[in-house]
Amino acid sequence: MKFKIDENLPIEVAQLLREAGHDVFTVHDQKLVGAKDAVIARVCQDEKRILITLDADFSDIRTYPPADFYGLIVFRLSRQDKIHVLDVLRKTMKLFKNESLIGKLWIVDENRIRMRS
Repeated sequence: MKFKIDENLPIEVAQLLREAGHDVFTVHDQKLVGAKDAVIARVCQDEKRILITLDADFSDIRTYPPADFYGLIVFRLSRQDKIHVLDVLRKTMKLFKNESLIGKLWIVDENRIRMRS
């Protein structure tokens, strides 16, 4: 799978996904730090990448319709420290083999994942 990691996540998110065999670029890698959400969205669409972010704006399906993307994963966590984010990501990654992300928005918290098409 191909992922784009937003600037609001620890760099270790990219490392964890790469170790699992995924193709990963970060917003930092591509000098997109500070870019508007619409720019990040367009780059993800152009590159056919799944965006992983803490930015709740990407959970607005009117602005970012899931069908227009290869996938959106928005973490809505009570804590955003590195250890906690990586722990939730590890649990979420277990679903990648069984659940398609294409055209879907996953809203991930500590206890569940809501999927919207």
